[in-house]
Amino acid sequence: MSTATTTTRSAPGRRRRKDDTKLALLFIAPASVGLLVFLVWPLLTGIYYSFTEYTTLTPPVWVGLENYQRMLADPVFWNSLKVTVLYVVLNIGIQTVVALLMAVLMQRLTQSTLLRSLVLTPYLVSNVVAALVFLWILDTQLGIVNIFLQWVGFDPVAFWASETWVIPTVALVNVWRHMGYTALLLFAGLQSIPTYLYEAARTEGAGEWAQFRRITLPLLRPILALVLIMSIIGSFQVFDTISVTTQGGPADASKVLQMYIYENAFGQYQFGYASALSVALLLILMVITFAQYFASRAGQSDLD
Repeated sequence: MSTATTTTRSAPGRRRRKDDTKLALLFIAPASVGLLVFLVWPLLTGIYYSFTEYTTLTPPVWVGLENYQRMLADPVFWNSLKVTVLYVVLNIGIQTVVALLMAVLMQRLTQSTLLRSLVLTPYLVSNVVAALVFLWILDTQLGIVNIFLQWVGFDPVAFWASETWVIPTVALVNVWRHMGYTALLLFAGLQSIPTYLYEAARTEGAGEWAQFRRITLPLLRPILALVLIMSIIGSFQVFDTISVTTQGGPADASKVLQMYIYENAFGQYQFGYASALSVALLLILMVITFAQYFASRAGQSDLD
């Protein structure tokens, strides 16, 4: 009798768990609508247009795989892909090494918030402004860099007009702009590494290089893999720097895939073929992203 009474009395006193599902859906509705309108719908529309012949003057006409067959036989597409890969290799290689060095130096040598803020300053400059500034600085006739080279006895270098120098120049401009942001991401990853590991290594007589190779790099791997994936995706989509400075020249030496897509879509109004090129870029990025994710074991940490 007493047990039943206790159960009866305690039941009304229990708190019912509040269901926040409707409130959560309400909060994510604006972002979901934006995702559908500005990402999912354009993506599906672009995939459809890639199987059509479409200009602004005529409705889309279904042509099947003709755009993709044309793309595979297009030498300009393959040259654009080669130029893009060269840019990505230079940009990611230099940027990652410099950013990692900056992150380690920030962790080991300074705790100044001001200095860390200054590192991020180039990232606050827009790509267009950065490109214009470096276009003037590296100008063959009036650029301060070439004036200095002539002053010390060297011939001027056509940074923007040389087929050899144009892609390394574009890559270095974007390295300057993004290295601070990348360094701060890596610095955040370094902060998660326990300090007692370094103390134990120093007790065992390990030097700075040994600590970096055996502690920092292995434990930084998940963050480093994430940064590389983000950087590669962004590098494959480079457009504004080249559009402001070279427009794809000289002789298509800087015509990256995004520039070729833009020319076909808004220069020649071949939206069907431009959509096929965009889908090809999407597939390339998906393959690279998944391959890099699994190869680097980005979802696992050595701290576990």
